[in-house]
Amino acid sequence: MTALFLTLFLPLAGALFLLFVNRDKVGLLKNSALGVSLVTFCVSLILFFGFDNNNPEFQFVYEAVWITAFDAGFRIGVDGMSLLMVMLTTFITPIAILSSFDAIQKREKEYYIMVLILQFAMTGVFLAADLFLFYIFWELILIPMYFIIGIWGGKERLYAAVKFFLFTVVGSLFMLVAVVWLGFYAGTELLSTSTGFTTNYFLIKEVGSRIPVDIQEWMFLAFALSFLIKVPLFPLHTWLPDAHTEAPTPGSVILAGVLLKMGTYGLIRFNLEIFPTASMNYASIISTLAVIGIIYGALVAMVQTDIKRLVAYSSVSHLGFVVLGIFSMTAEGLQGGIIQMVNHGLSTGMLFLCVGMLYERRHTRLISEYGGIARVMPNFAVMFAIAMFASVGLPGLNGFIGEFLTLKGAFDSKILGSYWYTIFGATGVIFAAVYLLWMYQRVMFGTIDNPANRNLKDLSTKEWSMLVPIVVFIVWIGLYPATFLNVSDTYTKKLVNKIEILKFNKPAFDLPSIAPAEQDNN
Repeated sequence: MTALFLTLFLPLAGALFLLFVNRDKVGLLKNSALGVSLVTFCVSLILFFGFDNNNPEFQFVYEAVWITAFDAGFRIGVDGMSLLMVMLTTFITPIAILSSFDAIQKREKEYYIMVLILQFAMTGVFLAADLFLFYIFWELILIPMYFIIGIWGGKERLYAAVKFFLFTVVGSLFMLVAVVWLGFYAGTELLSTSTGFTTNYFLIKEVGSRIPVDIQEWMFLAFALSFLIKVPLFPLHTWLPDAHTEAPTPGSVILAGVLLKMGTYGLIRFNLEIFPTASMNYASIISTLAVIGIIYGALVAMVQTDIKRLVAYSSVSHLGFVVLGIFSMTAEGLQGGIIQMVNHGLSTGMLFLCVGMLYERRHTRLISEYGGIARVMPNFAVMFAIAMFASVGLPGLNGFIGEFLTLKGAFDSKILGSYWYTIFGATGVIFAAVYLLWMYQRVMFGTIDNPANRNLKDLSTKEWSMLVPIVVFIVWIGLYPATFLNVSDTYTKKLVNKIEILKFNKPAFDLPSIAPAEQDNN
């Protein structure tokens, strides 16, 4: 329990500490932020190693009623899916902070405070087991991310920040309406609570399938719109390329590494868990949009002249695989979707780091400005190649595992009932190889025609320390994914059972009965 609280609140405590540090002591600000994020990662390892993989329920649960009149509470815990997302957050944040040391040269105090608040809010989203608490964390993320893009971003940073803010707020308002409606309906019609209202996720997820289908579908759409904007799914993706391109390198790393996963996480946590019948009804439509996003994102990435914008469009394509796996509603598809969230955070986060390293040296991201970089930066070329091949989905690296499972899940899906989703979705793997290999060839190979590239320095010690930990996990997941798949295995099987019982009147898996987790109540 202590580890859960420390994982959540240490970044917030660090942000409060930085408030009292003199802004002229830049070294202290940087090292304090990095130190806090590293300690938080170490603490989160206690959660990982203390987690019972055989238990599909929430663990390390803490519950305290916050607003009695609405049965809104401070309810937190982790299950097999949220644990992986928390670990991804605590792993990516110190790397993003380290990458800020050179990239951020103004208002350092405010910047590191924003990053730590952002980590606090992101962790809160993945730990929240109460709709009211989840919404607070979800909205809190907007503030630091808006300022990180708007203050420390590129030339068009204000346009990108406002666009990011407006898209997210519009989606959030629909979700807020759905939260109120759901809390009222569950409190009065299903649970008959004393207050006639509840935001207790533990209770709501157990009775959500009893909501009449017509009401379920409206609530499903309201939640889904908010989450699909955050993913982002075609055609709701237009904010992402601008936000990625204009954000500073650490902002892009966090955006790609963690923030986008909040959308896919929400689709499983709320849409599939609470509205399973509506999810089945809309599975074909959303899966079709996912496949369109896979192909569209890849085709647009091919014609980009800016490396960072190319990687941004690749995210639209890769996250289409995640959504396809989720709405296949099979164990393989869900497992693939969850592990692909982690994979995308690692490989695309590393790609953005590499692009940032090039930008720090040349102050341009145009592909035409490069060529022959491997001759002067051989170590960098190797690291960039590993990130690129992981993103392509080369067997032996992490991306292959996630894409294979999502495509297999879609192929086997009785809910989708068509092989065409897999056939068209698989073309995204080929397109990814085309646009990433073509970009790599133009940047890394050939002769050095541009004199500005002749004296570029290879990786520094600090840059090695950012890239090597990511490579370790890219190879680890690629060669032995069971370490991470086992964490979410029973959770996904239980969720699939819930869906299959509704659809086919029998579970897909035999799961051992587990006693409900003990809760600390205040």
